[in-house]
Order: sequence, then structure tokens, then C-alpha cells
Amino acid sequence: MAKNITVRELKSEPVEKKDTEMVERKGIGHPDSVADGISEQVSRALSRYYLKNFGRVLHHNTDECQIVGGQATPAFGGGAITEPIYILLVGRATDKVNGSTIPVKDIAEDAARNYLKNTFRELNTEKDVVIATKIGPGSVDLRGVYETQKLLANDTSFGVGFAPFTEAERITFETETYINGELKKQIPESGMDVKVMTSRRGDKIVVTCAVAMVGRHIHDRDHYVSIKEDMREKILDFATKITSREVAVHINTADDYESGIYYNTVTGLSMENGDDGSVGRGNRVNGLITPFRPMSLEAAAGKNPVTHVGKIYNLLSNQVASKIYEIAGGDVIEANVRILSQIGKPVSEPLSSNVDLILGNGVRSGKWSSDAESILAEYLDNTDKYVTQRIIRDELSVF
Repeated sequence: MAKNITVRELKSEPVEKKDTEMVERKGIGHPDSVADGISEQVSRALSRYYLKNFGRVLHHNTDECQIVGGQATPAFGGGAITEPIYILLVGRATDKVNGSTIPVKDIAEDAARNYLKNTFRELNTEKDVVIATKIGPGSVDLRGVYETQKLLANDTSFGVGFAPFTEAERITFETETYINGELKKQIPESGMDVKVMTSRRGDKIVVTCAVAMVGRHIHDRDHYVSIKEDMREKILDFATKITSREVAVHINTADDYESGIYYNTVTGLSMENGDDGSVGRGNRVNGLITPFRPMSLEAAAGKNPVTHVGKIYNLLSNQVASKIYEIAGGDVIEANVRILSQIGKPVSEPLSSNVDLILGNGVRSGKWSSDAESILAEYLDNTDKYVTQRIIRDELSVF
């Protein structure tokens, strides 16, 4: 079947060699990431319920979630939540099948609360969070042919992916996962609301980290300052293992010790005190925000994993770019993939799909064209294998 694939050599300087670069990652505890995480877990919970009870993923999109920040009074050695965080779940989901009612609200709220409980250790999900559900209904008769079985795109949208990550991109992504992973074991005073912004100018990389601290684990100002310095040194050591370029690390640059201003929290999450969040305002599906790269503004989290191309094509294009780069070795320096759907048409047959390859010195133009086309076609023909099933099994992240 027609894939409408175009593969071309891109005569451009790779991002790694450009004079400047900027990269951002909003960590798992950032309010926008929290909204993404909740929306996605609601979708996955519904998908598993539909599969178990009806043998297929029924129509749903839970890609709207609003985090309304609460109020808190953080303090060294303690602090308290004075007004709970309000979370609103919005979307559409099939709630009736052949007269049987599906408990969409219960599934959604359980998924949201379990995600918060299992992800954010300092947050009291029963006391400090209010969850409201406004997921609208849908209906389908299983005796008919349901749209997800046809695998027809339910939107006209495009997905974008690239490979490989530059050093600055790796530092940005891996630093946040390091802070919220291995480093957390060494510095439990740090919270999970982390943002990493990286600037590269020539061969100098500056990493700016915003890390919410948990006041109940910090004795006083001196303790806070020592934690920051310890963290800075460890992050610097971590980053310099990724690159030979000069690296500088800064943490919580808005702190003003003389004025008593610290990035101090009760739960390690800024959403406890007025910081709001929404789906789609944070990382792209590769976990980064990359203004020097092709990007889609699609909010992937919460969209159904079967027919919503805004989710499928973004995940697929990144996988395809990585696969092309992997098999080509040093011949391909950079791969960019773009895929455009047309609503109502098969997901496997995009309206247009494009692969741009920056080739190594001496590599003839077109050497990898047929391979790149074959890889993209293979992935498009097997979206269930490469995307849908992996999402349902919690093997793929969308932020």
C-alpha cells in the first residue's frame, strides 16, 4: 500500500556542530509533566480494561488534565499544605457497550491517584489532593465494526522525530533522570519537581537546574546551602562523563539568602503552592523540548494508542529515526523523520512522510534511501507492535 515516502539528503550542518544550542527537560514532578503522566495513565488503565473485557481498545481520548496549584507554608524542619491541589480530568471515553456500563470515572480516578501515590513519595494523595472527573461519554455496539478495528486515523496531524541526541540533549535528559533517580538516594532532601535547561555556546555548556527541596528534611539555611553545593558537584561530575566540553552547573539561581528566599517546599512539588500544569505544555514524546530541532506541538499524553496519529506518529517517527541511525553506523550523522496523516485514512498510509538524512563525509547521496524507506514502511505497517502494545505494557514514555 502507498506510504508516500520521500527520502532525501539534507545539506545542513548537524545540530552537534552548530555554534549554539538550547535544550530543556521538565522533570517528572513538574506540574506540566504531572498532568501528562496522569492523562497517560488514565488512557492506559482504560485501554487495559477495554482489552480485558471486550478484546480491543475502545474509543477514548483523555488528553486533557488541569493541575490547579494548592497553597502551602513551607519551612525548614516542617511546613504544611493549607489548601489541597485540585486535579481535573477531562476527555472522552466509551462508557457503554451493548447496554453494559463501564465505570470510566472510577477507572480514571483510581489510575490518577495510584500514579500520584506510586510516583511522588512526599505527597499525601488522600489528604492533599482533590481529583474531579469530567470525562464525557461515548457508546459503541460490539456487533458492528468499530472504528479502531479499521485503524483509520482519527485526526489530521503530523509526527516528528530525530536521532541521535546531541551531547547537550543527553546531558539535559540524563541529568533530570539522575537527580530523580540515583542522586535521590544520596540526597533525599531534594524533591521531584526538577527542571533542567541547557545552553551550549561553542564548547561551553551551562546547565541550569531548578530543584524543589523538601523542607521537612532540611534543618536550616546552612543545611540547605550545603545540599545545593553537594548536588551541584555531583551533577557536574555526572555531566562531564557525557562530554569532554567545558561544563558549568547552577542550581536554584532565584535563591536569595539575604532575603530569605529559598526553593523550599513541603512535598518537593511546586504544584503544592500555586504552580499550575496542563497536558502538552511540557516535553515532547522524546522527553525533551528542543527549539533547534523539528518539533510537533501535539499533546500526545492521554490520546488513544490505536488510531490517534498525534500520539502514534510522534512515537513512531522517533523510533524510525533511531533505527536508521543505528543501522547506518557513521554513514548517517543525523536523521529527521516527519509523518502526516489524513483523517479517515489508514494509519499505515500517511498522506506524506519524509526522511531527511545528513550524511557523513564521502557517503554518496542516496546510499541509505531504500533502507530508510523500508524501515519507515515496516514501522507504519506494524504500529500495533511498535507503539500500541508497548504503550499498554508501560514500555514507552510520552513525555
